[in-house]
Amino acid sequence: MAHERINEFRRGELRFPVVDSGPLDGPVAVLLHGFPQTAKSWSKVAEILNAQGIRTVVPNQRGYAPGAAPKRRWAYRNSELVADIRELIARIGAPVHVVGHDWGANVAWSVAGLHPDHVRSLTAVSVPHAAAFVRAIVTSDQARRSWYMLAFQPPKVPELLVRLRPGYFDGMLKSTGMTDEMVAEVHSDIIETVGLTGPLNWYRGLPFASSRGMKRIKVPTTYVWSDGDTALGSKGAYLTERYVDGPYRFEVFSGASHWIPDERPADLARVIVETIKSS
Repeated sequence: MAHERINEFRRGELRFPVVDSGPLDGPVAVLLHGFPQTAKSWSKVAEILNAQGIRTVVPNQRGYAPGAAPKRRWAYRNSELVADIRELIARIGAPVHVVGHDWGANVAWSVAGLHPDHVRSLTAVSVPHAAAFVRAIVTSDQARRSWYMLAFQPPKVPELLVRLRPGYFDGMLKSTGMTDEMVAEVHSDIIETVGLTGPLNWYRGLPFASSRGMKRIKVPTTYVWSDGDTALGSKGAYLTERYVDGPYRFEVFSGASHWIPDERPADLARVIVETIKSS
């Protein structure tokens, strides 16, 4: 295991900044952010985990850093997102505990399914297993909840609308539970720094996703869902258990919105610590 701080890792020509904190000799948790956030979204949780003796390694993922923002949507297919994190784990040099929220959870599910030898445990937050999500699309109101996935597909159009009508985009984020402070961070850390094209390309890469990312999960897994999530309904949450063969735990955070790491950091950190200690 790398007993030195990792401030950056590279994959090909791409350079990914990393926030590495906590004891160097502690168990390693790789924390993966979602849309539209950066590694900063994990800062509250990471601080608590570090105090519990856990080292946290938190990258800004593809599209969220100037040195790792390819332009073509093909570059954001799931296999590439997973390969980025596999490279980070190789840099760490040992199996790790993988934690992901939102799109980061989708990547975390795939990393655990495709590379179980790299993963000691998985904690997925908000987003269910991909197969459960697909099933929920056709058996519940999940398709209605996911309208924005189609809205983000046209190239340049969403970016133009955000530039011309920033208040509409801000209102959309606030309707999901984001605070004014969180929305301001989206502007400063993403829109004004790398732009929205990279983050939106995660959605535009969906047509190129492979079913290989839907493998069954064999590692110890905890899935955290909140009943106040406007984007993800209960159907996919409760179906997820069907796709996990390893030890499984399902936690429901009552009254929380989609933004669990920001809103309930202490509760989420407790669940992550319990998952790590039991694996």
